[in-house]
Amino acid sequence: EEEAALVRLCHRARTDKEPEAASWYREQGNREFKRGQYQAALRLYSKAASHELPGSPEVSVCFANRSAALFHLGHFEVCLEDIARAESHGYPDRLLPKVLLRKAECLLCLERLQEAQDILGVLESKIALDGVMTTHLTRLKKLSQLKVKLGEKERCPEPAQEARGGIQGEPEIWEENSRISGASSSLSLRFDAERGRHLVASQDIVPGQSLVKEEAFVSVLCPGESLPLQDGDTAWDTRATSADLYCHRCLRQLLASVPCQGCSYAKYCSQDCAELAWQQYHRTECSLGALLLTLGVFCHVALRTVLLAGFAEVSRLVAWSHHGDKNLQNPEARCKPLSDAGAGSRGIPGCGSNGQYQSSYQALFHLLPHTEQHSPEHKFLCTLSVVAICKQLQAAGLEAAVLNQESPQQWSKPKTCGKTSDELSPELKTVAEAMLRHMLQLQCNAQAITVMQDLGPGNGAVVDKKPVRLATAFFPVLSLLNHSCCPNTSVSFSGTAATVRASQPISSGQEVLHCYGPHWCRMRLAERQQLLSQYFFKCRCRACLEELEPGVKSVVSIRNSFCCPKCQAQMQGEEDTLCCSNEACATSASRDHLSGRLQHLQQQIKKALDLLRVRKADQAIKMLLKCQNDAGTFLSPEHLLMGEMEDHLAQVYATLGKWQEAARHLKKSIEIVEMHHGPSSVETGHELFKLAQILFNGFAVSEALSTIQRAEGILSVHFGPQSAQIQELQEMKACLSELPRNILQRT
Repeated sequence: EEEAALVRLCHRARTDKEPEAASWYREQGNREFKRGQYQAALRLYSKAASHELPGSPEVSVCFANRSAALFHLGHFEVCLEDIARAESHGYPDRLLPKVLLRKAECLLCLERLQEAQDILGVLESKIALDGVMTTHLTRLKKLSQLKVKLGEKERCPEPAQEARGGIQGEPEIWEENSRISGASSSLSLRFDAERGRHLVASQDIVPGQSLVKEEAFVSVLCPGESLPLQDGDTAWDTRATSADLYCHRCLRQLLASVPCQGCSYAKYCSQDCAELAWQQYHRTECSLGALLLTLGVFCHVALRTVLLAGFAEVSRLVAWSHHGDKNLQNPEARCKPLSDAGAGSRGIPGCGSNGQYQSSYQALFHLLPHTEQHSPEHKFLCTLSVVAICKQLQAAGLEAAVLNQESPQQWSKPKTCGKTSDELSPELKTVAEAMLRHMLQLQCNAQAITVMQDLGPGNGAVVDKKPVRLATAFFPVLSLLNHSCCPNTSVSFSGTAATVRASQPISSGQEVLHCYGPHWCRMRLAERQQLLSQYFFKCRCRACLEELEPGVKSVVSIRNSFCCPKCQAQMQGEEDTLCCSNEACATSASRDHLSGRLQHLQQQIKKALDLLRVRKADQAIKMLLKCQNDAGTFLSPEHLLMGEMEDHLAQVYATLGKWQEAARHLKKSIEIVEMHHGPSSVETGHELFKLAQILFNGFAVSEALSTIQRAEGILSVHFGPQSAQIQELQEMKACLSELPRNILQRT
């Protein structure tokens, strides 16, 4: 019964190649291209290419069409790559002149004059050989124009420009720890019964100092939201999700994806990434795509983990967990603290015989699964999911691939149907046991890889971004960090690599702490403790202990409170009826009534932002100002929503080019953000970054320079001197510094 239900669910997750879908996406792409919507056309042509069958002539047309969109967007190097793909996939000879002309134009734009000359020669020969000259009249005209351009460039070579590249920040000082891979030498690994394995500072650490640089042992891209397909539904979704926007192996942002040859789901940034993924795990996962999407990302991470580790290592550790160590679930019973000399490190779970803690499968295997704490229902569901995958592996003849018994020559061969027995082989049972362990570990040890993503409308001058969960990963070293609601570190990501930096001074001997999500600035104590219950511990950090003191109220409760409609004093009370804190006023109001007003206000704000998306900025401003007036009658002036409305107004005025108005509103937003998150928080840094963009565009030079300096100081602590935002701030500063002295004096 469960199997039949799973099969029905899998039908909704389409990962097979569908030529009809390819044709439909290509038509939609052509429509967008004709409208001049080249970015939309680019995404649709990529979707079409992922559905084309390998070797079909249509796939070459998809690449050629996509190269046209890339050319119009100014991505000339990538355009040339797509033209090469079109040619290698058998692009029709009769259509080749059009593509060759585009290739010559790209080469000309890239100053590769000799190559452009060679292509023009080939193109002239092709057109001359074609009997029907009239079909190429437009191209001949363009060809002659290109030749004139080429001649001009050869006669008047442009002066050699100094290669600027990105403005380089100060190189970070980094000395790797000899005992913990990817960790700074300023850290040491400790163990005690209360905190388990944890990292402490072995010397004083300053804000912004890098503490851990680790590549994920395994990561799986989260597919993103997509419309659920109903039975009989033949429409395909044109929206771009994370699965369309990022490489499924290295998580690099995609411009022109290389599709998997076996399924329509997996997409890569290059042929190299596609081949590496196929060798390491995708040759096994490819035919299981619908099942993996249905069962969820944790199940997918568990399977990929064992595939990357290799069966020999998996079976060794599973066997060891049975016979070699009876206390695997209770490491406290056998672990000793890591002494300064390192003699006791061999007793710490995950360390090798040499006492080193590596970012390895052994370290990952030793992360606690908390088997006894999980509910029986959760364990049953995980087991069912793991068995479903292993049965599918066996039925699809993929067991040899999982057990690393295939030769490289067999990797690309289609699989024949394997065993149909209900009984799993002993080897697959070992794989299933390891996968189940990893699924249970993920609840407490999964790390979300986040990326800063654009929030939508804007004129390109001011970019509003927010962190979005991109992938789920295992980081064995990062997992050593314990939680605090008031952490002393900040974590950032670049592709599949994580960097942990100190966000405040950390004294020698102090524990290095990371926030698992619930932060004291964003949530009340009860909300934090409820969310942290999934990690099977009760937080006793400084913020939680302070809020447990009698009479102490959460700063979130105070700042995000309702205010009296009559005198604007704070409303208070724990019951359904709230009373004004001003005794002279004594106004009361129902909590439900005020919550209803807040909900209605949030809906109105959403409508205002929808107006902005369809470029109705004036209407959006009117609606937001009305929302502001309404909010002032029942929300505290410090309420985070008051800051958000100021931020939205700044965004609308920026789209209209009214920079002074935009800056005025954003400064008010920054005041509230600072109040909630602190003056050196990453949230304040992001707001200052936006203010710097607005002041830069409004030519408020001196104020822009001081804002840039402050934003740089905050963001470099959290993201490092080489981050994209720091590079952009430095470019703005360089640009402003180059302005004539008389302009600088006036502004």
